[in-house]
Amino acid sequence: MQSLLLNFLKVTESAAIAAIPWVGSGDENAADGAATNEMRKTLNKMKMNGTVVIGEGEIDEAPMLYIGERLGIGGNHEVDIAVDPIEGTTPTVNGQGNAITVIAAAKKGTLLHAPDMYMKKIAVGPKAKGKVHLDAPIEENIRVVAEATGKKVQDIHILIQDRPRHKEYINRIRQTGAKVHLFNEGDVIYSAATCIEGLGIDMFFGIGGAPEGVLGAVAVRCLGGEMQAKLLPRNDEERNRCREMGITDVDSVLTHEQLVATDDCAFVATGITDNLLVKGIETEDANYVTHSILINGLEKQLRYVKSTYPILANV
Repeated sequence: MQSLLLNFLKVTESAAIAAIPWVGSGDENAADGAATNEMRKTLNKMKMNGTVVIGEGEIDEAPMLYIGERLGIGGNHEVDIAVDPIEGTTPTVNGQGNAITVIAAAKKGTLLHAPDMYMKKIAVGPKAKGKVHLDAPIEENIRVVAEATGKKVQDIHILIQDRPRHKEYINRIRQTGAKVHLFNEGDVIYSAATCIEGLGIDMFFGIGGAPEGVLGAVAVRCLGGEMQAKLLPRNDEERNRCREMGITDVDSVLTHEQLVATDDCAFVATGITDNLLVKGIETEDANYVTHSILINGLEKQLRYVKSTYPILANV
């Protein structure tokens, strides 16, 4: 994936810039459509044989890069691609923070082919890798993360989405003395944050989208942390969809190796609006200024990239 990193950066930068006219517009479909179309166009210029294994839009019927879509002009690289043209569409069109455009990629056959449904997830940084288990009580996971990081339980900081389905977990976490940090949108951002020193996040936990889970799992693997997950189909139709995608034991915990089966993977994200990972797009004179992160799983290296594009240019 190393040789494709800068190409993937161009993809996320272009998609983020395409979304800028729709920031604050209230039109989610238009914003998603603009970013998706730009992402598809740029991916189709790359020298690769890419296949979308994680698309977006099945649940909310937004414009999407669909699962199974082939991308690129051919070449020696056979690549699985997971995308979210706008992670945080609602904040984008409401003019709020926590919006990025993101792509993850790995060698063909190594990313989980996850259906668009709910997924329970836990993510931790490198120090707590191998210590947690998704099926363990949340109190036990907090205790082992505290031990692994050399902290007191009351100094553990946990990110969890502010949703009614998490109320019991939030109460149980607080009863241990650990600190809860609630967020509204963007769980790819927050799962990755567990692995970035200086952000002060020890654990990500909760129920969210399965596609976002795989995207987050790539970022966490690239940074040396750990994620586990479990699909939560709501009916027989969703269970059948899992089986059609090759997931036979729907009720089992998916290990990080099952989510992302290689270190030869990459994660690239560009900020649309300000978020925990990177700043949003700024204007400077007659230019857009983008801020992105690039992570390579083989190097375990996090890079911050600032780029400048003329506002009138067709990027």
